[in-house]
Amino acid sequence: MVERIHVSGRLVRCAGFLAAALMAAGWLGAAHAADELPKESVLPAGLAGKAAQAALDACKKDGYRVSASVVDRAGVLRAMLRADGAGPHTVDSSRKKAYTAASLRRATSELADMIAKQPALQALREMNESILMVGGGLPIEIAGEVVGAIGVGGAPGTHLDDACAEAGLDAIGAASKMPAAK
Repeated sequence: MVERIHVSGRLVRCAGFLAAALMAAGWLGAAHAADELPKESVLPAGLAGKAAQAALDACKKDGYRVSASVVDRAGVLRAMLRADGAGPHTVDSSRKKAYTAASLRRATSELADMIAKQPALQALREMNESILMVGGGLPIEIAGEVVGAIGVGGAPGTHLDDACAEAGLDAIGAASKMPAAK
């Protein structure tokens, strides 16, 4: 036997209002949590590729066969190019230089000089296997925010790696990070 229950219109409206209020409270809680998420700029893959190509082209023009790597702010690879004839070691060195510059937010030449002047900082070299403290890595800063880094490896001198990396920054309108001349 089916039992019929009669409910007044007023009770149904109150129940509907209560359900709507509970649903809105959930949405408001989620919206509040979204407000607390960090907002950060992302280096687009197109710009990463453009910077790597410009660095490679600058070195090629000067007769150097190099690799160029671009990483995001977390040090994750976004683009990597190896010139024809560049040594196989240049792939790892360019990536590690980019990672180091992104991780520590400084030019790797500056970091290498700092360590040479303050031997107590040698432990920085041992933070992890991706750190490489030699010239050729520059942070990529756009609109006042470090969004990644570029690393170049393979030119006959780290000051030349720096110059090619700077060409990559110039190509995408990033702030100059060229270390001061010694």
